[in-house]
Amino acid sequence: MGEAYIVAAARTAGGRKGGRVSGWHPADLAGEVLNALVDRSGADPALIEDVIMGCVGQVGEQAINIARNAVLASKLPESVPATSVDRQCGSSQQSIHFAAATVMSGAMDIVIAAGVESMSRVPMGLSSALPYKNGFGTYKSPRMEERYPGIQFSQFAGAEMLAKKYDLSREQLDAFALASHQRAMAATKGGKFAAEIVPIKVTLPDGSVETHDADEGIRWDATMESIGGVKLLSEDGRLTAATSSQICDGAAGVMIVNERGLKALGVAPLARIHHMTVIGHDPVIMLEAPIPATQKALERAGMKIDDIDLYEVNEAFASVPTAWLQVTGGDPDKLNVNGGAIALGHPLGGSGAKLMTTLVHALKDRGARYGLQTMCEGGGLANVTIVERL
Repeated sequence: MGEAYIVAAARTAGGRKGGRVSGWHPADLAGEVLNALVDRSGADPALIEDVIMGCVGQVGEQAINIARNAVLASKLPESVPATSVDRQCGSSQQSIHFAAATVMSGAMDIVIAAGVESMSRVPMGLSSALPYKNGFGTYKSPRMEERYPGIQFSQFAGAEMLAKKYDLSREQLDAFALASHQRAMAATKGGKFAAEIVPIKVTLPDGSVETHDADEGIRWDATMESIGGVKLLSEDGRLTAATSSQICDGAAGVMIVNERGLKALGVAPLARIHHMTVIGHDPVIMLEAPIPATQKALERAGMKIDDIDLYEVNEAFASVPTAWLQVTGGDPDKLNVNGGAIALGHPLGGSGAKLMTTLVHALKDRGARYGLQTMCEGGGLANVTIVERL
């Protein structure tokens, strides 16, 4: 079995719901990332053999194979095929796994794994609300409900279950959210995102055009008092909108190659994909899966949590990475060192590639070796990817 290397990684800066990026069609937005990967790798666009793109809301402007539409909106030739992947929030992390497995097998040499979500233009949950002949559809089948009483679409309920199971207080979760904003502020001020962000032009309400190259969701005035003043999502709950990921528009991608691909491009790799795991877990609590997935990945890789230099654990809700730290024994100072989705946004199907882009660049910036990425996914799923900086 061959190796899989990341030779380029890029993302757009996140945009708030209805914000600076909302004027971009998602295919065009993803196309900008594809163009950036080609430019940064110096690849002949015709050498790219496939584009695998994650997207959760594959309806409306993200329907009809958004990956192919992004290729047609980019500088890639029409000879480059593309396919769209839905593993819920882990869609583009799964795209990375599919691309890596493809080049490791030797079936292809150069593949782009990417993800996109325009949550302003394709609202979350839209696909499950589409009408059918007898009313409105539901993802739950009678047999699913019989097997898993209480199964639900809402991840808020799962986040609250997680907080209660691991006895995470409102104050702990608020403090975690504040740290996410503080780390994102420090990273932005320190230019830590400059190498990974693809600048795009945005038209403002007054008609002026600006360059969008900084994440719009960071709360620069965040304090424990302001976060603590946000209303709870449920009467007896512990989570608020301030301790949840932000709705976000964005796209990201990585170019993945094998040894033949490296030679064809004549470039040095940024990182090597060391290990990949994906598991299914309890679909009712739903968001706990990153914990057993990480344990399985480390065991299969012959590693311990202390062997990992940096972790990216998606901040879908503050209870997810907080519970993950508690169980795995990870070092809080290695977790989401440049902030996470609470501050930077969670563009659903784009988040897996976004986190990998940030992780690879953070490893390089810090001279660190191993990074681990994981995220909770609807239905009780979780991917884990371990990379080694080269």
